[in-house]
Order: sequence, then C-alpha cells, then structure tokens
Amino acid sequence: MRFTKMQGLGNDYVYVNCFEEKVESPSLTAKIISDRHYGIGADGLILICPSGKADCRMEMYNADGSRGAMCGNGIRCVGKYVYEHGMVKKSRMRIETDSGIRTLSCRVRDGRVRLVDVEMGIPAVGKRESLSMGDEILSFTPVYMGNPHAILFCEDVSSVRIEETGAFLERHERFPDRTNVEFVQVLDDSSIRLRVWERGAGETLACGTGACAACAAAMAAGAVKRRAAAHLPGGRLEISWRGPGTPMVMTGPAEEVFWGEIMPEDLTLPDSCG
Repeated sequence: MRFTKMQGLGNDYVYVNCFEEKVESPSLTAKIISDRHYGIGADGLILICPSGKADCRMEMYNADGSRGAMCGNGIRCVGKYVYEHGMVKKSRMRIETDSGIRTLSCRVRDGRVRLVDVEMGIPAVGKRESLSMGDEILSFTPVYMGNPHAILFCEDVSSVRIEETGAFLERHERFPDRTNVEFVQVLDDSSIRLRVWERGAGETLACGTGACAACAAAMAAGAVKRRAAAHLPGGRLEISWRGPGTPMVMTGPAEEVFWGEIMPEDLTLPDSCG
C-alpha cells in the first residue's frame, strides 16, 4: 500500500490515494499505521476517494480506529495532494466529507500549494453548560462544526490538566458520540490561544475544526472580532466568520512530509496492542 505522510500545523495523517489503492480494513489499518512506535506514526488515516458529488471524497479514521466526520487540517492536505498530483486541475475545488461538501481555494505559487482557504460550514453554538468532575465544576460551550466540540475558556491554557479533563469530557454521557475538547485563552480582541484534546486521538498539536469551534464560541460571546488568529502548539490559523447562518473560513498551511510503501503482511497489530 503506497501512502503519503502529510501535516497541517503538526496535525499529521497518513494519506492513501484510493483512486489507485484499495484499503480493505481502514479502521484496523488506521490503528496500525498511527502507532508512533510500531507503525508509521500519525494522528490517523485519511483516504482520498472518488466522489459522485464533488471533486473527491475524504474518509477520515482516528488513531484509535474510530471514524471521524471532518478534519480541518486534514482537508487542507487533501486539497494540496489532489492539486499537486494533477487529480484536480483547478485551484478552487469541492471535497466531500462525512459532514458535507466543503469548498477549498488553494493559494498556488510556482505550481505548489502554499496556503489553503476552507469553507468549514456553519457553526452551531449552543448555550453554556456545566458538568461536575469530582469537586470541580466544568463550564463549557458546546459547538457543532460537523463534529462535536466542548469549549472551555480559561486564563492560561498552559496550566490546564488537559489529559484528565479532556478524557473526562470526551467520554462523558453528555456526548453519546464522544466529543473534541478545546481549552481556550483569549489573548486580545483578535486572537486566541488554544490546546486541543481530539476525540479518538488525545492531545494534538492542532485541530482545524477545533480552532473554528473555539473562535465561533469566542465570537458569539463578543470576546473577539469576526476575524481572528487561533494560535495552537503547532502554529497559527486564520479564522473568519460573518456571523450566524454563514460558514466559517479557515486559512492555513499544508505540507507533504514523506511518502512510502507498506507491505500487506506488515499491517498487523503487535501482540501488546490486542
């Protein structure tokens, strides 16, 4: 199976061109190749497939093998891949995902995609809620960006107990399909800093839908303007939103890291992984 490793702000996935390759068990394959000790090492697996509705279709699997609906960093990489490999000849394209069709505009210089603008869909920002975690009350804003997010505002994201709180909220019964969790620090009226606990992957360096969800919650609360920078451990994304009922637009980079081939007999889990 030929593959390409790509990353957007350090949010890395293994990409397989399913116009040419066939992946028999994508959930199991995602678990095997995502392992950073025994596999290729990634936050998950993304399949680039034919589509009857758009220029191509993106299928996403998290590192634990669960199916993901949408990945903002991942879809930018898909756009870069299909453009630079000549699969889509135009810089503006439509990509089908499990949460709907997204429109991308690739910013191209010297034949290479440098940045990608993605229409991320219309955010659904809910009312603030609270849950108890032991003696602590967790207040969060639920946001739906084609996938679920719980946004927690804090004074300093560097001091949050992300593994404890993120894992607790991800699997809380309030979220029957599990949720992504974002810890957000408002820096000023045009920028935020956040850390992300991704459903099925744990803490990651960046999350495009998470950055959009965090900005949507902050914008809806009047904490930041309609155009803001989201600073993540892996880098910076630009997010803009005209307001309720309109789609958010995310702008960020996409990079190819390396490519290779893995043999079918190597697609097995080590005994310790079960």
